[in-house]
Amino acid sequence: MDFKLIKIEKPEMVNFILGESHFIKTVEDIYEVMMTAVSGIKFGLAFNEASGECLVRWTGTDEAMIELAKKNALAIGSGHTFILFLAEGFFPINVLNAIKMVPEVTQIHCATANPAEVIIAESEQGRAIIGVIDGGPPKGVEDENGIAWRKGFLRQIGYKE
Repeated sequence: MDFKLIKIEKPEMVNFILGESHFIKTVEDIYEVMMTAVSGIKFGLAFNEASGECLVRWTGTDEAMIELAKKNALAIGSGHTFILFLAEGFFPINVLNAIKMVPEVTQIHCATANPAEVIIAESEQGRAIIGVIDGGPPKGVEDENGIAWRKGFLRQIGYKE
């Protein structure tokens, strides 16, 4: 067995969700979830089919995000994996719970705009996601100034009153 590290290729401000699902209808089900969760959402989704044709199945509403999804899904190469890119200005917090409720979704590995790397194990049969490296390690523990900044930031962007 070999291990590989696959860097997610994306623009800095673009968020993505990486997860696993067990059925080809994931493509249509996540599309429907996205369209009902946020009006006018721009996204691209790719799903690695794990049997039959073993194709990268895809959908979305934004050509650039669709291309990112297809490119990264191919690079990851793990069966039953989906990757969803949200155009700038759209965020996982607004769709993540709805995606988790899709019956065939089995797990979410990450939802982030951070630089990310996917740890892959590869055998003769195929590939599997072992984990995700999401952003950087802690540089310390927040102090009172850090707490004040965090609370102010959340209010500034409208997530708290």
